[in-house]
Amino acid sequence: MQDIVIIGAGPVGLACGIQAAKHDLNAVIIEKGTIVNSLVGYPTHMEFFSTAELLEIGGHPFPTLNTKPTRPEALQYYRRVAAREALNLQLYERVQRVDGADEEFTVITNKGEYPCRKVIVATGFFDIPNALGVPGENLPKVTHYYREPYAYAKQHVAVIGAKNSAAKAALECYHFGAKVSLIHRGDALSEKIKYWIKPDLENRIKEGSITTRFNTRVTAIEPDHILLEGPEGPSTLKNDFVIAMTGYRPDFAFLGTLGIDLKDDASRTPVHHAETFETNRQGLYLAGTVCGGLHTSRWFIENGRFHAAQIIRHIKTGSIEPLQLHKRYWKTAE
Repeated sequence: MQDIVIIGAGPVGLACGIQAAKHDLNAVIIEKGTIVNSLVGYPTHMEFFSTAELLEIGGHPFPTLNTKPTRPEALQYYRRVAAREALNLQLYERVQRVDGADEEFTVITNKGEYPCRKVIVATGFFDIPNALGVPGENLPKVTHYYREPYAYAKQHVAVIGAKNSAAKAALECYHFGAKVSLIHRGDALSEKIKYWIKPDLENRIKEGSITTRFNTRVTAIEPDHILLEGPEGPSTLKNDFVIAMTGYRPDFAFLGTLGIDLKDDASRTPVHHAETFETNRQGLYLAGTVCGGLHTSRWFIENGRFHAAQIIRHIKTGSIEPLQLHKRYWKTAE
């Protein structure tokens, strides 16, 4: 029997595995994809908004040639940490349910069964996009996962959203020769766009290189155009590709399968203890971004990695200690 089964091999899941080993608890990490699978889906040339030390886990230094580490550097870093720590990883294996009760759980996957004492859910939020909910959203030209600009040269590209991800996608596509329209239901660019990104975007908008449609929503997507509803009524916009940077959400259905209740609040926050992260189902814990529900900017790698020590301490000793986040340093929320 395992002491702990950890669901999810992202940075926070790996941090939980490292902490478990430090406290002489055996743990297996089950991941439906590969190591740090969400990072694999990030934009190819993405630069983190944080410095390297804020992304470190297990006390392992994160070497980087840049002020802010890149996606390839992060992929290598977390893979090497997992190897150095000899973490027990079961990849491309999907958890279907968790049977039993505290101290006598059985985690059922598509490949087998794992008896264990405790379960930690560190599944993140990157798998399920916030849908537009309009006709045509499933057309091949629509994506919720921007990777790189090269396919969009000389194409009419609609970028939906006005935060960091949308800003970066719009700028990269423009610089590679796309005709970019930025569409946002709000009346302005987000104030949370990073200071080194926003001036470039504002200048491109000011000179007319990137067009904007504020206070506007997409009502339908057709093969060669999109339908919009804005301040002046309905309109049509020529379009070849749609990049919908509308955010993502945790897999609430999966949390329900595990027996985790949700609060009746705007964020649909999963019920959990503020210091131990134990859920309403005794012996089952949450870690990382999934703790915030729809408020996906509440927790991220920089502060979510500290959940590991809180959870493992509670599992090992039963003690509850305040999570003193004011003493930690990380990037500001998105």
